[in-house]
Amino acid sequence: MHLDTLTANPNLAVACTAYFIGCASPGPSIVALMGTAMNGGRAPALALAAGITLSSWTLGLTAALGLASLLAAWSGALMVVKVIGGLYLLWLAFKAGRSALSRHDAADAGASGRTGSLRQVFLKGIAMHITNPKAIFVWLSTISMGLPAHASPTDSLVVFAVCGLLGVLIFVSYALLFSTAVARRIYRSTRRAFDSTIALFFGFAGLRMLLSRHL
Repeated sequence: MHLDTLTANPNLAVACTAYFIGCASPGPSIVALMGTAMNGGRAPALALAAGITLSSWTLGLTAALGLASLLAAWSGALMVVKVIGGLYLLWLAFKAGRSALSRHDAADAGASGRTGSLRQVFLKGIAMHITNPKAIFVWLSTISMGLPAHASPTDSLVVFAVCGLLGVLIFVSYALLFSTAVARRIYRSTRRAFDSTIALFFGFAGLRMLLSRHL
């Protein structure tokens, strides 16, 4: 992947930022990953992260190839996908804002139960994330946001490749960090500010997609 390919798409940085925040914000898979790291330790958390990553790549590649096929067959596909993606980002903004006002701690919600063998935890990560609506729509929103006005199949694959690497960084970081007491204390003390920032970003990104003049 050449540097000029990455810099040729002005939407790529925004799409990567949206994916990073969407992927890192607490959802079913992230909560399970945090809880596994806190309850079972580093090895089970890394096994779960590997399963989640495999499912994430599958969803991302499917989204990228699917959008590429739609764009090749129907010129209006990008407009429809961007509207759906923008509405979903606004929904994520609402959920993040509601979480910021809540006393509920996602880390505590996922910090119970037995982890099982590493193989079982790995398979759990695959099954859980492949059926996770949040993961599916974050990928669709991210790729549609990252596509330029006259997108090609290569543009979709570039967004997938860059965000796929970001996903590895995010999942492995959660597995490593939340097996330490320091990270758990920091998360609990900053959770509301973190969720508020997520709400503002997703609200901005959703409106940007819906009001884009390229729709």
